[in-house]
Amino acid sequence: MKKILIINGHPNTESFNHSLAAAYLQGAQDSNAEVAVINIAALDFNPNLRYGYRKRTSLEPDLERAITMLKAAEHLVWVFPTWWASYPAIMKGFIDRTFLPGITFETQQKSPFPKPLLKGKSARVIITSDTPKWYDFLYMKRPVRHQFNKGVLAFCGVSPIKTTYISVIKNSNEKQRASWLNQVYALGKKQL
Repeated sequence: MKKILIINGHPNTESFNHSLAAAYLQGAQDSNAEVAVINIAALDFNPNLRYGYRKRTSLEPDLERAITMLKAAEHLVWVFPTWWASYPAIMKGFIDRTFLPGITFETQQKSPFPKPLLKGKSARVIITSDTPKWYDFLYMKRPVRHQFNKGVLAFCGVSPIKTTYISVIKNSNEKQRASWLNQVYALGKKQL
């Protein structure tokens, strides 16, 4: 039985991202996976990494629990929107505060590259956007995928990383949304 952690980075609990996370959760539960969920917006923490890496800021209890869940998971499922070619500030703060040296990577004295500490974990990244897929690919050069998939997950050893890009959300109708929910449910059912 695969241990899956769903991390929702959208700050609004009424967002379509929450529906997508729920669809993945239902699919994974229907396949008897062990699933945990983190809704970042529901956590009580300061998203500001006040001292950078110079001095460790004490972790709030919600972040300590999140790190325990992150370490226990075999498969990470991230669900978040693209805002200004990035992801929401609350998700950035969560990453800044939890993806720390000694937790997700370790600096090495004789190498400019870190020792990744999340090896053996895979990921599914579900990104929603109001930017058409072709525009994100051709003009923008997939900034969120590069920054998050490579700059965060792969940097810490997560592999493989699969991405599902869902757009255009703002003009979508109920039929399109139902299709996307079914697609994400199927990913959860297959534990992908």
